[in-house]
Amino acid sequence: MQGRTTWLLLAPAALWFGIMLVLPLCFIVVFSFGDRGPAGGYVPAFTLAQYANLPSRFAVFRNTLTLAPLGTLMALVIAYPLAYFLALQASPRWRTLLLILVIVPFWTSILIRSYAWIFLLGGQGIPALFAWAGIPLPRLVNTPFAVLTGIVYGYLPLMVLPIYVSLDRLDKRLLEASADLGAPPFRSFLQITLPLSLPGVATGCMLVFILLMGEYLIPSVLGGGLVFFIGNALVDLFLQSRNWAFGAAVSVSLVVIMLITVSAYMWLMRRLGGARDDVSLM
Repeated sequence: MQGRTTWLLLAPAALWFGIMLVLPLCFIVVFSFGDRGPAGGYVPAFTLAQYANLPSRFAVFRNTLTLAPLGTLMALVIAYPLAYFLALQASPRWRTLLLILVIVPFWTSILIRSYAWIFLLGGQGIPALFAWAGIPLPRLVNTPFAVLTGIVYGYLPLMVLPIYVSLDRLDKRLLEASADLGAPPFRSFLQITLPLSLPGVATGCMLVFILLMGEYLIPSVLGGGLVFFIGNALVDLFLQSRNWAFGAAVSVSLVVIMLITVSAYMWLMRRLGGARDDVSLM
């Protein structure tokens, strides 16, 4: 009876998951073995030509697999001290206000925020300030630097919140015990705070990285057509050149990359769960 109840509870989510994710993915896989029609679209076939043509999009994969991990790392470097301050240093009186300020950027469209960075990185923004100080700067907009700045700014809150939750749930008595035993603050951080916050770090990194792998808007706006991500290539292949078969092959390649990443994430989470239990037993 309990097993039947469990299946009944899981059935709506499983049905939704199958229709909205698995079924479209099956179509994409089938399309990836086809050909482009004379007028575009898809012609049924069974060929590996689309996968053999993937090296022609090497620059797209290179940009994505370089800037997405780098943007995730930079967001982590900025987010961890902020989350640490909010969870362990800020007074309860100010904590809520500071958390609201972290979330406030989500109240504005990412498109508007990206266009704001065009002004900041353009000739009348940051370069103008440096030029006024006598320090010439190279072009900032329509460069990988501009795209990296945009993705770190846009996805920083998604990195802060999981780390904050992980640090906020940390048992403060462990830190007090470490201090009573004579451990300096830095050692307490390395041996207690950091290991116990790693699940939040892993969750934030995975959340930001997955979204960045499919990012389209920020490279399109701040890259100026010069810095393409896989998302930009898919829009071009499906909507402009109408090469659905090749676009499907690129999509399948992206899915494979993400499956490998998620598998590594699950393995890391199991390892971190064991490390967290060891620290809790100390």
